[in-house]
Amino acid sequence: MPVPTDMVGDQIGPITHDVDARWVMAYSAALGDTQDCYFDTRRDNGIVAHPMFAVCPEWPVIVEGRKLADKWGITPEETRQSVHATHDLVVHRLARPGDVLETRLTYTGVENKSPGAYTTMKIETFDTDGRPVFTTYQGGMYLGVPAEGEDRPAQDTPALPDLGALPDEPLAEILVPVTHGAAHTYTESARIWNPIHTDASVAEAAGLPAIILHGTATLALGVSATLSQVADGNPERVRRIRGRMASMVLMPSTITVRVLDVTPVNGQDVARFEVLTEDGGPAIDQGLVFLSKD
Repeated sequence: MPVPTDMVGDQIGPITHDVDARWVMAYSAALGDTQDCYFDTRRDNGIVAHPMFAVCPEWPVIVEGRKLADKWGITPEETRQSVHATHDLVVHRLARPGDVLETRLTYTGVENKSPGAYTTMKIETFDTDGRPVFTTYQGGMYLGVPAEGEDRPAQDTPALPDLGALPDEPLAEILVPVTHGAAHTYTESARIWNPIHTDASVAEAAGLPAIILHGTATLALGVSATLSQVADGNPERVRRIRGRMASMVLMPSTITVRVLDVTPVNGQDVARFEVLTEDGGPAIDQGLVFLSKD
């Protein structure tokens, strides 16, 4: 069945999550990012979560969104053909152990693209006082499945700054090994379970060459490497993360994070980066990390 544009405006949630130190530390450990701010519970202000930890409380509403697809006549097979295409995360503050968070999802757009129906959603996470913690604008593609109805593109997607031409040479290139069990470790640590990442038979049935690393894990690895190069590894400077999922990362392999440049924009520094697969394909392209000056 086509993906109806009438689903724009439908909502899921809120779903409540209790954030504890075990979850925070496990997520960073899965990325191999072992800075004290993620692990040393003796710190004066305690530990913080990695900026990409935002995807952890977001996952349950995404799963519920898949169930909601049935309401709109989208079959389970068509849902399996949907892929995570774009990710744009606004970090209002980092999560911390002890947080009780509520997350809700709103479908914001459905439109026809040449590969299929392109859908967008806004995922909002708040604390118990109703203050925003994360806001994610996420895009997905139903490969080979058209949209039905007049195109309704998202209206509230954050603007992108003009950063000019890409440099001839990157600031840095960081090799990051991805182990055989990286997807299994990430699945359990993030509490994000999708069997195409951990079950070879499911991956094969989906037409994949093997299990693949989560797109959010690949993006998080790129963010960690970028922060280490341009922000002394300090996650508390992160205000926004953006990237496009472009190619699969197989395991084991070695990916390359290319930190391209840093440009001052409206009182922030914007770092451009990309993540390349072992074969040189773009696992993450159009990568951006927005950083506060302090």
